[in-house]
Amino acid sequence: MKSMTNSTFKPAWWLKNRHLQTLFPSLCRRVPSPELHRERIVTSDGDFLDIDWCGTNTDSPLVILLHGLSGSSNSGYIKGLQRALQKNNLRSVTLNFRGCSGEYNNTSRCYHSGETNDLDFLYRTLREREPNTHFSIVGFSLGANVLLKWLGERGNSVSLSSAVAVSTPFVLGICATTLDKGFSRLYRANLLRELKKYMNDKWLHLEIHRNSFEAEKIKQCGDLSKIKSFWEYDNQVVAKLYGFKNAHDYYAQSSSRQFLKKITIPTLLIQAKDDPFMTTDVIPNTSELASCVKLELTQNGGHVGFIAGKNPFRPVYWLEQRIAAFLTKTI
Repeated sequence: MKSMTNSTFKPAWWLKNRHLQTLFPSLCRRVPSPELHRERIVTSDGDFLDIDWCGTNTDSPLVILLHGLSGSSNSGYIKGLQRALQKNNLRSVTLNFRGCSGEYNNTSRCYHSGETNDLDFLYRTLREREPNTHFSIVGFSLGANVLLKWLGERGNSVSLSSAVAVSTPFVLGICATTLDKGFSRLYRANLLRELKKYMNDKWLHLEIHRNSFEAEKIKQCGDLSKIKSFWEYDNQVVAKLYGFKNAHDYYAQSSSRQFLKKITIPTLLIQAKDDPFMTTDVIPNTSELASCVKLELTQNGGHVGFIAGKNPFRPVYWLEQRIAAFLTKTI
């Protein structure tokens, strides 16, 4: 497999701006929800993971889906891909990271860009149930970083047909700084507002349910109201909750770029040069990629956008087509 591949993606003429590519799917797309079945899996620390299944044919391959920051199985890009996979006779199951399923978890633990234990737990659980099934995994944004880090950490200990990572924040520190500049500050403000509200609500939930030990961990993070950047949030919240020295330490340990050389399964990286969540400095060189990793780099596409088509009333969601085609080819 070559490390670089030419992309077939051509942005819609009416969505060539990187911000339009990024915002259009979330603001303008209405994806009919596929028929889902929710399952709750109890974790070893007494908490739970909610996963959403799409498809019932247990003889077909299974694709695990990982959403991005503040996303869930209800995100448009997840539902759109589930429907595309279903058309290609592929089952899928979405991992809602802790706190993202619509219910508060039992502990102070949530999720972050380097948290791979829950993915590993889910994979091991499903692999034990279905030892002969072909598995693949697709991750978006934060979920893509988690996926690539996990693949590099686990190496040959996982049995997968393939993996796809979309709009990956390969170097977290650069991404955090990029979101402090220009129009990208609007994305930062929206994401931080959601994160701070969630943490405050989570603390209240734990207090109401008399889980004062876990509630105290969140309280020790201090006043979140004045936080205005991801550097501040990750330094004050993520580092304290998960045992990192500070935000620098968190970014250094969790950035997925350093793990790409250790990946052992066919993996496709789909990345746009104009992604407003990062700069081109985060994009790995081909020398940093394992031989089984392919980088598909596009000039345009924004962040988890990649919308094509000539007719504004009939946009083409190229990303779903590309992912489905890659997965069916590698099974």
